[in-house]
Amino acid sequence: MKKKILTLLFLALFARAFASYILIPMDDTQKNHLKAYGLAYWALKGDLEIHWLLNYRGGSFIIPNVKAVPAECVIRGISYETISDAQKNSIFSDIANPEVNQDAIKLEKAPRIAVYSPKGKQPWDDAVTLVLKYAEIPYDVVYDEELFLDKLKDYDWLHLHHEDFTGQYGKFYQGFRNAAWYKAEMQENESMAKKLGFNKVSLMKLHSAKKIKEFVFNGGFLFAMCSATDSYDIALAAEGIDICAREYDYDPADPGANGKLDFSKEFAFEKYKLKMDPMEYEYSTIDTYHTRRMQYGMNQKTDVFSLFDFSAKWDPVPTMLCQNHTNTIDGFWGQTVAFNKEYIKKNVLILGEAKAFNEARYIHGDFGKGTWTYYAGHDPEDYEHRVEEPPTDLTLHPNSPGYRLILNNILFPAAKKKKQKT
Repeated sequence: MKKKILTLLFLALFARAFASYILIPMDDTQKNHLKAYGLAYWALKGDLEIHWLLNYRGGSFIIPNVKAVPAECVIRGISYETISDAQKNSIFSDIANPEVNQDAIKLEKAPRIAVYSPKGKQPWDDAVTLVLKYAEIPYDVVYDEELFLDKLKDYDWLHLHHEDFTGQYGKFYQGFRNAAWYKAEMQENESMAKKLGFNKVSLMKLHSAKKIKEFVFNGGFLFAMCSATDSYDIALAAEGIDICAREYDYDPADPGANGKLDFSKEFAFEKYKLKMDPMEYEYSTIDTYHTRRMQYGMNQKTDVFSLFDFSAKWDPVPTMLCQNHTNTIDGFWGQTVAFNKEYIKKNVLILGEAKAFNEARYIHGDFGKGTWTYYAGHDPEDYEHRVEEPPTDLTLHPNSPGYRLILNNILFPAAKKKKQKT
């Protein structure tokens, strides 16, 4: 009996020594890529040590093999592999080879997440809130009042919901000015502007835009999609200029607005022209929505964009942001479908582009101590998402490479900062 007990103890110690890590593969063998990010976030919240293996099997994760981890993988439907200390060390040794474009980044702390969004549900869905809920990653909702009260200091990462920071209500006037939801949105924004002491919605939105810019400067991580990208930058450049037609703020826009924009105040764009007609569903020449539609039409089969291949050891941030099981992403439309390269500032890093259309779809930059990332288009799994359509069911798209780009942005603030290489 004593011998049997000693044998069992030996086997237990042997198993622990030789099967002490969980590898979450993120290549094509993974059953649910999106839920895997939620598991990584859950592990961080539980103070577990986790490494993100850049360019190794699609950006895999290694987590200590404590009892709760494999059980959680099973609950969430995530593929995982049990590996020994020796296997883990071998992987890290291979990754460390200077001739291999891979790296291991330690993730340290789960970022505190906020989504800038109206409190009431919009008649369209938002890709980021959809995937956060699906991946089981918690977040708080903030809007203009919370920004006015300096609540952003409580967060590390901020997403800008499908939004118009110029005060033109998405330029939906022509098609939806008589819709109940459009009228309600105008009334709610005007009431909030008055409550906060602004005589125009555009001035309230500018105040929020400047608070967000301050958040980034002080070390925050900003992520925006669709119209929140170009409308945010335009709002910053148009400070002190009335760019809203009478239909939006009850007085005429400045006819000389295009000659007064200050591009130095914004993150990503320059030298573009505003679209001042209130009946035109477009903010400026930044977006390729109309030009691409006229020149190329809407062909879902050929509409793709490619991710750039960055050096994992020398450029870990863009490498993290581009982790995927494919370098080719299916395109998708939105109010802002893509960014015309002609109007992107030279210091902006292009992460993903559609060469066929000479446009960028995914861009990134630094500002102060923080970073910002813009991702064009509305929903990575709904090619032409329209107002009032039902939300996407992500249970049908657990391996979506387009949605993975969103979740990369949520995890990279957790990465341990590396010393700058010289």
